Amino acid sequence: MITGALRQTGRLFALAAEVSRAIFRRPFQFREFVEQFWFIAGVTILPAALVSIPFGAVIALQVGSLTQQLGAQSFTGGASVLAVVQQASPLIVALLIAGAAGSAICADLGSRTIREELDAMEVMGVSPVQRLVVPRVLATMGVAVLLNGLISVVGILGGYAFNVFLQDGTPGAYLSSFSALAQLPDLYVSELKALVFGFIAGVVAAYRGLNPRGGPKGVGDAVNQSVVITFLLLFFVNMVMTGVYLQLVPPKGG
Repeated sequence: MITGALRQTGRLFALAAEVSRAIFRRPFQFREFVEQFWFIAGVTILPAALVSIPFGAVIALQVGSLTQQLGAQSFTGGASVLAVVQQASPLIVALLIAGAAGSAICADLGSRTIREELDAMEVMGVSPVQRLVVPRVLATMGVAVLLNGLISVVGILGGYAFNVFLQDGTPGAYLSSFSALAQLPDLYVSELKALVFGFIAGVVAAYRGLNPRGGPKGVGDAVNQSVVITFLLLFFVNMVMTGVYLQLVPPKGG
């Protein structure tokens, strides 16, 4: 079992390395990239906007309640915004990309694999990774970065509204604490997380789609496995990137 797990992990990293190299090779499948980008954006934009509102509201309510207990109500805005931008927004992007886009990519590639379309492409000298995987991975990365900005804006607005109207906060205190604590590297690391999460979701979905087992039932199992594996990897990578960021970037005013 351990040997099999290590073998699968090695193949996953090998595919990630192959995709990274193939991104810079010609020809680039621009049409396939646009089609996949449009599809992924279509299935994730509305859920992302709807999910980000309660996320921002819950964070604002929880942080506002905590700061009231500590007598630091003036820092509610800054703490809420940092929590949304640094943590909530990239994680929402990761969950949506892995759950909606990743499952669709895995099912599509898995169905092509069991129909032996990919074997036919290799016989004709066409690389399935270059032709199918790279455009999908780049599409997940691009949509993830754009969705991260959308979720950050909507989440901040939702938190602002709930703090001002439900917790009797003042707009001036919310904005001043935000400007006092937030800095541009917070946005940079958020976008970097979204980019990395999109790459991981795309590669894991493609790997499981390229290696299904047991016919059509195996494709369904591969879709479930791709979502679970992606979630585990994303939460681990998020922990590592957050720890590195907090060590390298000093807090504002620190």
